[in-house]
Parts: sequence; structure tokens; C-alpha cells
Amino acid sequence: MDERANQEQISSDSKGSRNVWNLKQYVIIALVIFVTFCCCILFFFMIYRYHGFADFWKELRGILQPITIGVVLAYLLNPIMKFQEKYLIKFLEPRMKSAQKARAISRGIAIAGSLVFLIGIIVLLIAAIVPSVLDSIQGMVTTLPEEVNNLIAWADGYIKADNDVADFLNQMVEKATSWLQTFLQDILSYAQTYIASIISGVVYGVKLFINILVGLVVSVYVLASKEKFAGQAKKIIYALFKPVRANVIVETVRKSNEIFGGFISGKLLDSAIIGVLAYIILSIMKMPDTILVAVTIGVTNVIPFFGPFIGAIPSFIIIVLQNPIKGLYFLIFVVALQQVDGNIIGPKILGNSTGLSSFWVVFAILVFGGLWGFAGMLLGVPIMAVIYYIVQRTVQYFLRRRGLVTDTESYIHLLKVDKETNELVYEEEPGNKNEDNNNKTEPEEDEREQ
Repeated sequence: MDERANQEQISSDSKGSRNVWNLKQYVIIALVIFVTFCCCILFFFMIYRYHGFADFWKELRGILQPITIGVVLAYLLNPIMKFQEKYLIKFLEPRMKSAQKARAISRGIAIAGSLVFLIGIIVLLIAAIVPSVLDSIQGMVTTLPEEVNNLIAWADGYIKADNDVADFLNQMVEKATSWLQTFLQDILSYAQTYIASIISGVVYGVKLFINILVGLVVSVYVLASKEKFAGQAKKIIYALFKPVRANVIVETVRKSNEIFGGFISGKLLDSAIIGVLAYIILSIMKMPDTILVAVTIGVTNVIPFFGPFIGAIPSFIIIVLQNPIKGLYFLIFVVALQQVDGNIIGPKILGNSTGLSSFWVVFAILVFGGLWGFAGMLLGVPIMAVIYYIVQRTVQYFLRRRGLVTDTESYIHLLKVDKETNELVYEEEPGNKNEDNNNKTEPEEDEREQ
């Protein structure tokens, strides 16, 4: 009787567990169907009500602008803060009883020092650049007709043999001058029409200035609690994913931070060196508007690949209008400077921080620059480097699961993969085929001779 009762109990327990398992399966299937249905509805409304979503995103982006500015400033100031904090801790820990208090004081002083460094750089740039830029613009506006006439006279002197070319150049320059003068007169005459736009621009500028101030405060909090924020983010990741997937996410984020940090900080340092070097050499060459041209070269050099060309065009126009011969010298100088930067300075500072080939650099600048403008041209290369890294790791993972090699060189001349042995089969080179044919014909000739 006891054995029969136990068997009945076991069978009832198994039925109950089977029912519970079937119920769990049904609940999971129902949840998947519900989530899929909700995603389809959301996707439909995003397409059908695109302008509403775009307006909402624009408003949300404006609300979060101080937070975004603060996080970006904290990310840029973090290396400076860490550099100062390292030496402050070494100095304060032996002189204070509590190591924790020494670290807290070091962090506060380092944050203040990094903010002072940022504000000092901005003030120095404004004090050095703004007066020179204003003088250059004012001089260009007042002397523009005379400079254009000098350019026409210079062109006539060098193209006397071909009157048609000289006349064509004169007409083009005169048309450009008249268009520019008409444009400036239209702006002055229709200034009242654009008062609303000017006021809105001033309001936006004031709002941006306030957001930058709030962003500075946010950056202080982010720098002060960056370890806590990183720990909270990791806790959420390990709570949502299994350790295997969570480790991959954490490693990818760490690698992305390494790529972005190395590229941005290195590119800023490289551009600063190029700007200072351009200013020194242009001053020795006695080029006009030296500070304006040097700043243009340094700022546009932040953009990889296309930056030198973008900065050289307006700088060349500024110089050639005042002195055509010096404009030609400037082009030679820019080409030489970019060769030095691309082959010596840039590789020494940046190294191979992105791991991208030239094709993918150009691809990233064109695509992300078309999507996000100047910010896309600046951040497109590290974003593409992160995408490339993720795709590379994913491909390597699946290749290892299939028992295949992961290096790219092994797949260049690959013909197929053997289904039985899983070995790589390569194409036969033409030289090998000829050698095989020669090896085959030689025995045949020997046999004929025998």
C-alpha cells in the first residue's frame, strides 16, 4: 500500500510539474507575441507620425543639453584630473592621518585644477584670437576692392599672352566682387526683416551659455562620483545579463572608452601642435593674418583626412587676395606641414589608436559627416573603429565555434572549406599549374623515349 501511494504521489507530482512547465511555456510565448506586437505598433507610428517623434526627440535633446555638455566636459577633463590626482595623492597621503580623506581632498583639488585649466585655455584663446580675427575681418572688408583690383592686375601681368583667359578671369572676379557687395548691401538694407531671426539667435546663444554653465556644474558631479557611476552601470549590466554576455559588454565598453579617449585627446594635442607650428612658421614667412590662418589650420586639423583641405581653402583665399605670390607659398607650406603631421607628428601621438585602414577612415568621415555635420566628421572615425571592433570580435567568435582560423591573410586566396576535414582549400597559382603540367609531361616523354 505504501509503495502504491508513493507511486501515485510521484505521478501526481510529475503531472503537476509538467502542467507548471507548460504554463511557463505558454506565458513566455504570450509575452514574446505581445512584445513583438507592441514593437510593430511602435514602428508603424514612428513612420506614420515621424514629425511628431522628431519634434519630441528635438525637445528631449534640448532638455538634456546641459547633461550632455556636462558629461562631455567630464570625459574630456578626466585625463587632466587623473594626472593631477595621481601626484596630489602621493603628496598628501604621507602627511595626513586618513588615506580616505587624503584621496577626497586630492579629488577636489584635481577637479578644481582641471576646471581652471579649461577656463584658462578658453580665456587665452579668446584674448589671442578674437582681436586678431576682428581686425582681419575689418581689414578684409575695407580693403577688399583694392585687393581684388590688385589680383586682377597681377593676373593681367602674368596672362598677357592669352587675352581670352585674362578677360575671363577679370569677368569672374568682377562678378564675384559685385555679388559680394550686393550681398552685403542686401544684409544691411534688410536688417529689419531679420530682426526676429537675430533675436532668436541671441536667445539661443544666451540659453546655450546658461546650459554650458550648468554643464560645468554637472561635470563636477560626474568627475567626483565617476567610480560610483561606473559601478552602478556594471551592477545593472550583470543584473540584466548572464556573466558570459555581461563580460563581453563590459569589455566592449572598456575598449570603446580606450578608442575614444585615445583618439580625441591625441587629436586635440596634435591639432594644438600643428596650430602653434603653423603660427611660428607663418610669422617667420611674414604671412598676412597669421593668427587667423593658424587658428583655422589648427581647428580644421581636428577632422581626420579632410581637415587639412577644409582649412587650407579659406586660408588660401585670405592670403591670395592680399598677396598672390604668398598665396602660392602658403599652398606649398600647407602641403609640407600636412606631410610632417601625417608621417611624423600624428603617428607619434595617435599611433594606431583606431585600427582602421584609410578606406574605412574616409568612409566614416563621409557617412557620419553627412549625418551629423562637423560633429560626425570629428567623431565618425572612433565610432567606426568601435563598430569595426565589435564586428571583428563577433566574426572571430563564430569562426572559433566552427573550428576555423581567424586571421584575414588565410582567407585571401581561399577557394573553399572542406566539409569533412574543415580545412581551408586554396586556389592553385598559375605558376604551380604550369609546374604540375611540366611534371606530368616529362614522365610521358621519358616513357615515349623508352
